[in-house]
Amino acid sequence: MELIELLPGETVVKEGKAAILFPSANEVFYNPVQEFNRDLTCAVLTEFAREWMAKKGVKLLVPGEKERMVVSLSEEEKESASGLADGLRVLEGLSASGLRSVRFALEVPGLRSITANDFSFKAAALISRNARYNGVEHLVQTSCRDASMLMYEMRGKKQSYDVIDIDPYGSPASFLDAAVQAVSEGGLLCVTCTDMAVMAGNNSETCYSKYGSMSLKARYCHEMALRIILHSVDQRAAVYQRYIRPLISISVDFYIRVFMQVHTGQAVVKNSASKQALVYNCVGCGSFHLQRMGKKTPNGNSIVHCNTPPLLQFRSALLHAKHRVSLSHACKNAIKTDAPPSVIWDIMRSWEKANPVKREKLSETSPAFKILSKEPSLEACFTVREDANPQSRKQHLTRFQENPQAFWGPKARARASGGITTELDEKRKMFQNKRKRHTTDLLRHKHQPCKRFKKARTPPPPP
Repeated sequence: MELIELLPGETVVKEGKAAILFPSANEVFYNPVQEFNRDLTCAVLTEFAREWMAKKGVKLLVPGEKERMVVSLSEEEKESASGLADGLRVLEGLSASGLRSVRFALEVPGLRSITANDFSFKAAALISRNARYNGVEHLVQTSCRDASMLMYEMRGKKQSYDVIDIDPYGSPASFLDAAVQAVSEGGLLCVTCTDMAVMAGNNSETCYSKYGSMSLKARYCHEMALRIILHSVDQRAAVYQRYIRPLISISVDFYIRVFMQVHTGQAVVKNSASKQALVYNCVGCGSFHLQRMGKKTPNGNSIVHCNTPPLLQFRSALLHAKHRVSLSHACKNAIKTDAPPSVIWDIMRSWEKANPVKREKLSETSPAFKILSKEPSLEACFTVREDANPQSRKQHLTRFQENPQAFWGPKARARASGGITTELDEKRKMFQNKRKRHTTDLLRHKHQPCKRFKKARTPPPPP
């Protein structure tokens, strides 16, 4: 610990293994009540660093463990612990006095660098003094930047942050968009929300504007607040084809704290709607009901697993049931009708009776089993009516817009160096109308190279 003289009005605050200099004037924010927050964060980072470095073949141990230490935080081995080339890169976006970053340097193994950032010049100066006072200036780098801009500059780079800690005074909403982009693949994102009144139902409109959710006043308001922040982070991450995996979510005193890993994957992002729901709460008894925003299904096939009724017969059944029906301009096999879903399913139940499916193959939890188990309240008539086939369809009139010219769809993206690539146009020419061509088109197959077998090379003639 470097010997630094205290300035007038400064006191020494000890927490964990750190001892920081703190001015008596309220120039830099410090809240001693959140000591548990910082204790928990150090513990989570330690376990996260263990798993992160274990994937790279490095075993991390903290002082007090009996096994042989590969990396230790003892005084003798501090240099080796802080000099890991493959260690974690940590960002504390709103560091204030730098207490949290100093504790990271002293208590968490396997760290490569710690960026302690704050927008205040006085706070940045105090961070530097506290880093020197604790002897961790080689590990803690002071930054005086706007936290969002700092994270935006690191997005998409190989040297992105492996751990980002966002602990603002109030709402973290304005930092979430940058944070989900700046954290590395599989990295750890730590977020604190101290605006509990907003998230617990006292200001639902403000909650919606910040987090995209309407908070409710209920006995489970603190549990709902955790889900509101997780939903908000997940929504922002999905914009960039990323998703979150919550690790720890807690509500303590006047704030909530969430730890989550951020991954990239378009297929998983598509399942985001199946993880969201609307909450309906009874103001009388307090009971609540969840309505899911989406449901993941294995595939998108005809639901009752029976033969599809011909278009004219299905249209006729709707007309016999005294409902209006018309064709769609968007798809030749689609229809538009004012019939409610109950009528549609009654028609399908009636059709299934004439074209039965194998009920023994249906799972009792499948939609098909539940739909077909109910008797139709409407006996559908599939006799083809004259008005089921409109005149435009009988006369084979053009129903869909014709292509104005060949290859008129979206053009190829412009090159950064200038010029237009013709690769997309050539691919379109190759695959245009491929479904209309018969497999017996020998001329087409003649010019199409075989992908599985290659022509044997002809040996050279003998000398």
